[in-house]
Amino acid sequence: MRNAWLLKRAAPWLGVVVAAWLAGCTPTLEAAPRVGLRLTHLNPSAPFSRPVHMTPIPDGSGEVAVVEQSGTVVRFSPRDPSSRRTLLDLRERVSTSGWEEGLLSVAFHPRFSSEKTLFAYYSASSPRRSVVARFRVGKDGMVERDAKGSARGEVVMEIGQPYGNHNGGQLAFGPDGYLYIGLGDGGSGGDPHGHGQNTTTLLGAILRIDIDRRENGRAYAIPPDNPFAGSRRQGGARPEIFAYGLRNPWRFSFDSKTGRLFAADVGQNAVEEVNIITRGGNYGWNIREGSRCFRPPVGCQQAGLIPPVTEYTHREGRSVTGGFVYRGRALPALQGRYVFGDYVSGTLWSIPADGPGNSRREVLFSTSLAISAFGLDADREMVVLDHSGGGLYRIDPERKGN
Repeated sequence: MRNAWLLKRAAPWLGVVVAAWLAGCTPTLEAAPRVGLRLTHLNPSAPFSRPVHMTPIPDGSGEVAVVEQSGTVVRFSPRDPSSRRTLLDLRERVSTSGWEEGLLSVAFHPRFSSEKTLFAYYSASSPRRSVVARFRVGKDGMVERDAKGSARGEVVMEIGQPYGNHNGGQLAFGPDGYLYIGLGDGGSGGDPHGHGQNTTTLLGAILRIDIDRRENGRAYAIPPDNPFAGSRRQGGARPEIFAYGLRNPWRFSFDSKTGRLFAADVGQNAVEEVNIITRGGNYGWNIREGSRCFRPPVGCQQAGLIPPVTEYTHREGRSVTGGFVYRGRALPALQGRYVFGDYVSGTLWSIPADGPGNSRREVLFSTSLAISAFGLDADREMVVLDHSGGGLYRIDPERKGN
């Protein structure tokens, strides 16, 4: 597996890990140090193609939407793995020319029962850009199509991308009803254009927009309490920005109980980190990588930079994947703990969601999975997505007698 490790290392967080021989390997699921947990393979006979995101479909069906990087969203029932339908097909629009490009996530409107709207984040080419678009879902549970069979949608936002990596890619609605969008620093390495600390660009930031209103010719409005909205806007700062100083916030999520926003930010040379995102917060990239100085490597000015709540070095993993604060019912031992993993090492950890900074990490599983994302099913139980093998693995209580 030395070659597989090199492929992963060459392209955090995704990379060309999908060589046919690797996809066919049986993943190693070692015993969990946390007694009483196991991983249940939900689709052993029918893998997905490079799954990168999963979210419950809020229509009472009990199904989830699984995002495949190539450009499709599949309706899937964990109770009936053979039941699959294509909810959305954007392959004709999505660019996958860059290792980390593609269809990267979707989010359902928080009032889906009345609005029937789905939002998608994907990469496009000529010019290279990230796109956020909205689509209507019909009575049949599929995205509406035009006369030519293409998904009928509206572009909400387009952001130019200088390189094919560090796209961020997460969409999520907050408890305030606004849409949050994760954007990386634009790519290459080391943030050569200085986007992380530049609030006049949307790159290197988490954005927050109101998709229920329109203003100034845009398909969205600016929430009035955004840190650079209205009279608070200074020096050309973009009013869409909620927080900045991020390298590649690949996956983030809201704690369904407290509303706090947890974001995992993929590191550069040495450190992977998890942050709690607050309005107007500066998380330090590229002045700092995790809690360490990056530019300059020593003596950097850290005043006003928010430290991570936990971090680890590249001895333990090389590409952090954010998860969720567990609020399900099946696993009392995980209640109130934030669960996350690493794409390269395959390790899953948890930390207390209300713990102090640099909370001690507890290993849950050691695996050979390429952990691209975590998802929640209709019961809010947690599922791990394996990018290379296409498997979905639910974290379950260990069977009695095991």
